[in-house]
Amino acid sequence: MAKFKEIREIPLEDLEIGLGQVRLRDVSKDIDELAASIKKVGLLEPIVVCESEEDGKFEIITGQRRFLAHQELGLPTILAAILTEKVDETQAKILSVTENLVRRDLASRDLIDVCTELFHKYGSIRDVADETGLPYRKVSQYVKYDQLIPQLRALVDAGETTLPVALRAQRAASVTGDTNADEAVALAKEMAPMSGAQQKKIVDEREANPDTSVDDVIEQAKSGGKITQIVVTLTSSVHGSLTKYAAAEETGLDDAARQLIEDALSDRGYLEDGQ
Repeated sequence: MAKFKEIREIPLEDLEIGLGQVRLRDVSKDIDELAASIKKVGLLEPIVVCESEEDGKFEIITGQRRFLAHQELGLPTILAAILTEKVDETQAKILSVTENLVRRDLASRDLIDVCTELFHKYGSIRDVADETGLPYRKVSQYVKYDQLIPQLRALVDAGETTLPVALRAQRAASVTGDTNADEAVALAKEMAPMSGAQQKKIVDEREANPDTSVDDVIEQAKSGGKITQIVVTLTSSVHGSLTKYAAAEETGLDDAARQLIEDALSDRGYLEDGQ
């Protein structure tokens, strides 16, 4: 495997994304957040490149998202670690998948730990968001990780459910005061594949009727109940904004749209008694 010969700033115009990239889908997801983080704290890890067949040009092996974020910020150069020799597509994919696996882990539990530590230091979610460049809502969720019971933390750590789902499950399992661990785990596992509207329906039903069993509220959510699906036509710019909002909320487009509609109706007094 090729080794590094130097690390230096390379003009963006001299870079091209290589064919060995593993990340082919959702490449631009959360680029705004990555750009904001780079603008705030700088590039924490250089991209990896090798010399291209074209003189003076370089091929990106790992770091295409950091490259795209630099483009969005309008930066002229990016810090890059240059390999001693050109690598073939197979070697490039090995390097890319290894780095992406590591960076995926850093984007979950390690971020939770960092945000929690900073929150204890600053005592303000806004200060943590400002210092890290992370969205306020994400920091708010990350610091709530400590509030989860151990059983739900284990599910989040294992990737069996997400932090937002675990928080909703714990809320639904705590309607009588203390959290029922068995109910919380059962709810988290059942709610994980559900839409945001279904998850909210479970929480609302348990809070309105604490004596309703977990099995019953899950069945009601799955059967549809009073949930109505509508189709909305959006311009490309609005759709793009909704996509960014959904990414920041770590949820799907339908759930993001539901949240925004409910907030707007509530603010204008059309949504009464949480219905």
